[in-house]
Amino acid sequence: MYKIIGTDSQSYGPVNAEQLRRWMAENRVNAQTLVQTEGAPDWKPLCSIPEFAPELKTVPPTIAPPPVFAARASNKIPAGVCGILLGSLGIHKFILGYTGAGLVMLLVSLLSCFVLWPVMHLIGLIEGILYLCKSDEEFVRVYVDGRKEWF
Repeated sequence: MYKIIGTDSQSYGPVNAEQLRRWMAENRVNAQTLVQTEGAPDWKPLCSIPEFAPELKTVPPTIAPPPVFAARASNKIPAGVCGILLGSLGIHKFILGYTGAGLVMLLVSLLSCFVLWPVMHLIGLIEGILYLCKSDEEFVRVYVDGRKEWF
């Protein structure tokens, strides 16, 4: 099974080899399309996978492929730092677009007259550390595409 990164920078899959061959015939993927094989942590051009190399016309890329996940993970550092420093206010949740979760953290801190502030701060601290410890690829997969709001 394989996952691919489309021209729209979205991840598609998992798909089997037969589906990838159909996409090659339809010109939906090419030799430079980034592919991740099942169980592999890294993304490679489709032409570097021996199973598909003979079927593709390999043209060397003129420039290095842009970092696919860097742009989509641009909120990782601000969210991580805000989670560590301002976790009890839920600022890191707002940065990632999780308005509901951010409001929950903010309101729990405020409406409890800051009695539950340490609990909310601990949650924010843990989440901030988790954000910063993940690679850009994993951060995008879990928090941007997967929309995982808590831990």
